[in-house]
Amino acid sequence: MSDNPLPIPGAENPEKLTGLKQGPIKKVAAGIPAVVSALEMTVSEAGLQRGMKALFNLNQKGGFDCPSCAWPDPDDERSGIAEYCENGARAVAEEATAKKLTAEFFSQHSVQELGKLSDYEIGGKGRIAEPMFLPAGGTHYQPITWNAAFEKIGAELNRLASPDEAVFYTSGRTSNEAAFLYQLFVREYGTNNLPDCSNMCHESSGTALGESLGIGKGSVTLNDFYEAEVIMILGQNPGTNHPRMLTALQKAKANGATIISINPLPETGLMGFNNPQTVVGVLGYKPGLTDIFLPVKINGDMALLKAIEVLLLEAEQKAPGSVFDQHFINQNTQGYNDFLQDLKQYDAAELAAQAGVPYAQVQEVARVLAGKSKIIACWAMGLTQHKNAVATIKEVVNLLLLKGSIGKPGAGTCPVRGHSNVQGDRTMGIFERPGAKLLDAIEHNFHFAPPRKHGYDVVECIKAMHAGEAKVFFAMGGNFLSATPDTRFTAEALQKCRLTVHVSTKLNRSHLVHGQEALILPCLGRSDKDMRNGENRFVSCENSMGVIQSSRGVLEPVSKHLLSEPEIVCRLAKATLGERSKVSWDKYAADYDLIRADIERTIPGFADYNERVRQPGGFYLPNCNRSGDFDTPTRKAHFHIAAPEKQHLKEGELMMMTIRSHDQFNTTVYGLNDRYRGIYNERRVILMNAKDMRDRNLKNGDLVDLHNDHGGVARVAHKFVVVEYPIPEQCTATYFPETNVLVPITSVAEKSNTPTSKMVVLTVTPHQGF
Repeated sequence: MSDNPLPIPGAENPEKLTGLKQGPIKKVAAGIPAVVSALEMTVSEAGLQRGMKALFNLNQKGGFDCPSCAWPDPDDERSGIAEYCENGARAVAEEATAKKLTAEFFSQHSVQELGKLSDYEIGGKGRIAEPMFLPAGGTHYQPITWNAAFEKIGAELNRLASPDEAVFYTSGRTSNEAAFLYQLFVREYGTNNLPDCSNMCHESSGTALGESLGIGKGSVTLNDFYEAEVIMILGQNPGTNHPRMLTALQKAKANGATIISINPLPETGLMGFNNPQTVVGVLGYKPGLTDIFLPVKINGDMALLKAIEVLLLEAEQKAPGSVFDQHFINQNTQGYNDFLQDLKQYDAAELAAQAGVPYAQVQEVARVLAGKSKIIACWAMGLTQHKNAVATIKEVVNLLLLKGSIGKPGAGTCPVRGHSNVQGDRTMGIFERPGAKLLDAIEHNFHFAPPRKHGYDVVECIKAMHAGEAKVFFAMGGNFLSATPDTRFTAEALQKCRLTVHVSTKLNRSHLVHGQEALILPCLGRSDKDMRNGENRFVSCENSMGVIQSSRGVLEPVSKHLLSEPEIVCRLAKATLGERSKVSWDKYAADYDLIRADIERTIPGFADYNERVRQPGGFYLPNCNRSGDFDTPTRKAHFHIAAPEKQHLKEGELMMMTIRSHDQFNTTVYGLNDRYRGIYNERRVILMNAKDMRDRNLKNGDLVDLHNDHGGVARVAHKFVVVEYPIPEQCTATYFPETNVLVPITSVAEKSNTPTSKMVVLTVTPHQGF
């Protein structure tokens, strides 16, 4: 590793802490404080009139889709007050800001100067107003015309020895139309190097569900929550990451559902929720949500699930047919008998101890589940970002299969996606390992032979760039450097590229750690009008429950120099492929209906796309699990056998998971507070168990350095503040992207290759200064 200083999150001004202030951990989420926070940011960024216009159209039928999480909108009536959450409002405020960055801004601030800012400071600068170019050896970005930018990219792509020397990344913000065109261009160019943000989050879910159930998506709808008897929430913090989910949980609880939360931290949103759209919520009553909270150790989830299954098996053996759904198992599954034989070797009490959960609580959960069949299991990054993530999610499926809790109302799988349209991008073909059916359809419809060789995922593309095997990096949205693992290694990889290109709305860290040459291409956001020939055009998105709906912006763009993502792809394709292309890119740029017509011909489930997407609320894609079918080779759901992974820590070692603060969405930092956890004015903190602190002679407020030495590489994040917190022993939590510098590029989930950001082994030492 190079010792040269790089403007990366793990090293940004570590000598300048902002001054931690602590308060009590909140007992209830949302309510009036959430409303005030959302409105304050909206007005300060966008102004009252512009900001309120955006909010009144956010997630409404005929309006635009929220650019933050992928939680679904109600199928029927939507709130006339506010069909959005606090973080959705803040995401829109960031996008709708009146602040803009012109060529004058970049002429006044060098890349080196901007690199010294925090991610919070960088993101607060405003919308990028025109295309910008950083020449080789340059110190400042300078303006460039769109034509010159596309010519430069096309020329660089065409001088590569192989198309596989280029990488085309996609974030979850990209619309269906743009994503379809993007993968079409990349495959006609000649590569499947299409890494995306799914590789870093729910790739483990897609892999596990695809192998066990035949589809890599969840099976439930929002209405299923209102019929559920039990809702299990594993490794997820909806109060911060998917706040609108709390409304669904509140309604489910009112209908009689038992809510079981499994997480190392007692997250406020799961403990209590004041719905600001109800009189009860406004008055500040504190309706609880979680009935049973299990404080599992980091990566103790599989041991916990198996403990529950062992207890259920014991109950089933005492009263055959009363606990397990034997009819469902016999008709729809395979591997049941082998699974039971393996399960019999385990002791529930020992498994509970391994998970770090009191045995009495595990028994309580088993008693609740024993008599129920309408069970929904929800999960997020707390399950997906571990070495054994795929096996753990398959264990979730095992539990649901035992209970017959898939393919019926009020029951099923619910991986909760963390970014709007990340699921839609995959549906559109953004995948480095495309299936034969998609490639055959492309070849038939567009008359070129797409490559069949698998491309790079995120981890593989970083390694390829670092090794000099990938030389051009193109990002359709996102903040690649801040989102990825092993930040110093990734920064060095990007710097080795000949050209890095980012399609972006706002300035971010990835623009400041660049290749020999770099381009920033500013695009329209979700809230922006997309005008062509007097028509405000719409695009479409897919939420985490498989609903396709339209998204039409309502705000005047902050600059006349912004292009839509579909138009950017079309012009990129023309500049690169020229006359050799078989695709009529001009027609797509002019008429999005023509894009949707060709999606309909190519992607299953989109019959009558243009007609159905114009219906209020859109339409559901087919889902075999939802209808009780399993698209596996045997046409049955598969029980899976795996052993819980025991974490063997050396003396002094701890486990660390990266988390978001409440003032954050993905890598976008809105502020320095995490009010639900009682942490204010600081992000460089490490949450620690009181005993672990005593064992290291640490006290609240001490400064420490964090170390990871995976693979013999010394990784360090300097100057973090110790915060005592109710987290299991040997477990710690820190915010990303500040500690992504500690996540090893060589530690990934089996099968999915997802970075293990929720399981980093580290040591903590007193801060030594600089």
